[in-house]
Order: sequence, then structure tokens, then C-alpha cells
Amino acid sequence: MSTPVTPSSSTPSAPPVAPVALSALLDLDALGLRQIAGPDAREAGTVVHWAHTSELADPSPYLLGGELLLTAGVHIGEAGDGDLDAYVARVVAAGTVALGFGVAPVHDTVPPALVEACDRHGLPLVEVPPRTTFSGVARAVWRLMAEARHAELRRVAEAQQGLATAAARPDPVQAVLRQLAARLGGAAFLYGPEGTELQSAGRTGEAARTALRELTAVVRRATPGAPTSAADTAGPAHLTAYALGGGRGFALGVATEHRAAGDHTITGAAVVLLSLLAGEHQSASEAARSAALVRLLLGAAPERAGALLGSAAWRVVHARVLPSRAERTPPSASALAVSLGTPLVDPAEDDPDTDVVRLLVPADHDLEPPPGWTLGVSAPADVAGLAVADARAARALRRAEVTRAPLVRDRESGLAALVAPAEAEAHARVLLDPVAGNPALVETLRTWLSLHGSWDRTATALGVHRNTVRQRIGRCAVLLETDLDDPDVRMELWFALRNL
Repeated sequence: MSTPVTPSSSTPSAPPVAPVALSALLDLDALGLRQIAGPDAREAGTVVHWAHTSELADPSPYLLGGELLLTAGVHIGEAGDGDLDAYVARVVAAGTVALGFGVAPVHDTVPPALVEACDRHGLPLVEVPPRTTFSGVARAVWRLMAEARHAELRRVAEAQQGLATAAARPDPVQAVLRQLAARLGGAAFLYGPEGTELQSAGRTGEAARTALRELTAVVRRATPGAPTSAADTAGPAHLTAYALGGGRGFALGVATEHRAAGDHTITGAAVVLLSLLAGEHQSASEAARSAALVRLLLGAAPERAGALLGSAAWRVVHARVLPSRAERTPPSASALAVSLGTPLVDPAEDDPDTDVVRLLVPADHDLEPPPGWTLGVSAPADVAGLAVADARAARALRRAEVTRAPLVRDRESGLAALVAPAEAEAHARVLLDPVAGNPALVETLRTWLSLHGSWDRTATALGVHRNTVRQRIGRCAVLLETDLDDPDVRMELWFALRNL
């Protein structure tokens, strides 16, 4: 077994997208590219990270590695065979993975000496026909990258959903390991503090299994600054080990023969879930949450209990499954929690009166709405202000659903911030009391105001006829005894609906 590799800040930067197979570019008839030298791109599995054009005699100082280097040979001129050999040697040393040579306007054919040099140094040489521009080649590279990225994101999202669903099964640890092994096409192992293999799923060779158990010793160390992950190889198998949360010595090991874009993200979701499922020894954070719950049940002030949760400020998130997803297999609350990076979730599965999932997320976390959900997010609040933040998150969710936005944030700014929440709510209840008993009128008024009084857009948003909208708004005007064409009235009603 070779020396384990741990993450390092000196690792060269790479683009945040999947590389493109050079063979995929060669297969595009619109480009008309043809490989004329070097190892066969399909058999060698050559991949391109980006395309770069340069006519310098020595472009190596400006290369990052992984490029398809495009040139029309302006720098070649009367260069001899030795000069071309030195040119190819320099770009190969800089990490170039393929050379694209544009035929015309400088050269009618690819110089034979360049073909020989690329064969000698093992660099794929691609002929670019006169009809194909270098910008067209670069555009094709980025388009294939975008398609690969989209496929990767879809695969990662489906894998995270599967892992979260597995975590809710009767034997969650085994189910998560089995799901992880299937998604990665390899094997997954859970190790105890002494390196004992506790559970496993999938298959791998005995040599890889032994090497993986030894690799976990790197991440199971209880010393300060010990790495949380490590990687190695054993024959054709790629090995990775991850420390599970809590510093109790538990570790996850993964062995695969092929690595794909997104594997690290998928495994990261499994690490989070397994850290939460490690039982009574799982982590200090779980112990802190348990202690916070006990303190609350025994009458402690929320501020004292909240101090154990590890964050001074929180955002309350209210989430509801999109209607289109609810009709099919809806995404789970546990998958949502994993996506938002928090274990503090109330799925409300035992409450028939609501389908809203509520979560507490540390205020410094970046929030992106996962597919299938609509989110309302409160402004940051300390523990004492969570009740108010909960109400604000509920209002933000209502606004998100009315405006059909995937995420709406409640912000304590503007004129609304000048009124105390309790006073704003009391004012809203008094002002809207004449229509409060009719949910259809309230929802129609809210949607109509959010869409700036558009009858057609409101009808589309609510799924009713525009005449129905007119009738309901007219009824609201009568019950509220006000002129809904008055902008001051609309502003006051919108303020009230936001705080109801």
C-alpha cells in the first residue's frame, strides 16, 4: 500500500465542473475534429478540463494543466524539427492533455515534424479543419461540461434522497451503507474505535479490504489536528476513509474501482447521516442536543438550553413540498435536513393539521432550496427570538408560495422593522377580521396584491377563472369597506397580510 494522501491546500486548483472526454469532442460531427497522432483518446480515456488558445512559442508559463491547447502554428514559421520537439516537450511538462492544430490560414497541413513529436511524447494531436473556429471548439467544451455538470447534480440529488430515505428505515446504518455502496458501485464499511469492522455493504477484494481497514487508522486518531479524511489505492481499488462526527473513533471506509464526479459529495452526505446514527457514542453535538432537551423539559430558560446547540444565531426555516411533487413520491424531511446541513428538524409527521416542515439552521449557513421544496426563511435570531423568527418564517413561506418563488427570506429591515411583531400582528388581525373567516378571500387578496392587481396572473396562480378573482376581490372591498384601487390601502393591506 502506498502512502495515504490527505487533503492539502497545495493541491492544484481544478474547475468546479466535470472534465470532458476528448473522445466526446472528436465524436461531434459539427466540429469535424480528427486525431492524427498520440495515444488513442478513447482507449487512453483522455479528459479535457478546459480549452486554451495560444500562439506563443512557449505557452507553458500560462498553462494550468488539463488543457486542450489550440494553435494555428503562427509561432512555428521556419522552426526546425528540434524546435517542435522542444515545444511539445514543454507543453506536456506543463500538463497539456491534447494539442489542437488549426489547418489554415497559416499552414495548409499539420507539419509532419509536429506529428512525430506528439507521437514521441505521447500527446494526442487533433487536426482542426478550416471551417471550425477555435471559439467553436471552446464553446463545445463548455457545453459538454455543462451537460456533465447537470447530470452530476441530478445524480447527487437522487443519491442524497436515497441515503436520507435509507436513514429512516428500521436498520438505518446498514441501509445507508447499502445505499452508498450501490450509488458508488463499490463497497462501504463502518469501523469502530478499535478498527473493528462493524457493518459493511457491497463487495471488494480482500487486499483492498485489509488496506482500507489500515487506512482508517489515519482518521481515527484522537489527536488534535488529525485529518478527517484520507485516500489511497490498493491495486485497481480507490480507497477513502472518513472520520465520523464526535471524535469517538468511528470511521467510514469506501472502496471503488471507478471514481466519478460527485462521489465525494454523495459520500459526504453519508458521513453526516452515519455520524447522526452512531448511537449513544455518536457525537458531542448529539449529547449537547440531548442535554438541551432535558434542560427545556425540566424548566430551564431557552437561552440556557440553546447555548448547548453550538450556534449563537439561528434561522428558522419553514418548508413545504411543491404540489407537483406531493402528487408523486414526495421528498423526505430527512433529505431536506441533510441538504440544508442541519439535524434539527421537525417533520411534523404526527400532526394532521400541517404539512410544513420546520428546521433550525445556523445563521452562517448558505441556504439553497433543494428540488421539490418551497422555503420560507427567517432573519437571524438568538434563542430568545426564535418564537418571533418562527412566525416570520411562516409568513415568508406564504409569500414564497404566493409568488411561486423557491425561497423567500424574511428581512428585518424597512418600515416593517419599525413596528414590533406583536403590534403588527394585532393590527393585522383587526384590519383583516372581516375576511379572516374566509380562507379563499384571504388567499385571493394576498395573491392579487402580490401580483400588482393583475386579474389574469392571479387567476392563473390560483387556478380559477378571472371572473372568480374579480368577484372575490369585490367581496373583499365590500367586507373591508375600503377602496382597493387606493395605493395607500393596498400598502396597508399588504403589510397586514405579511404579519397575519
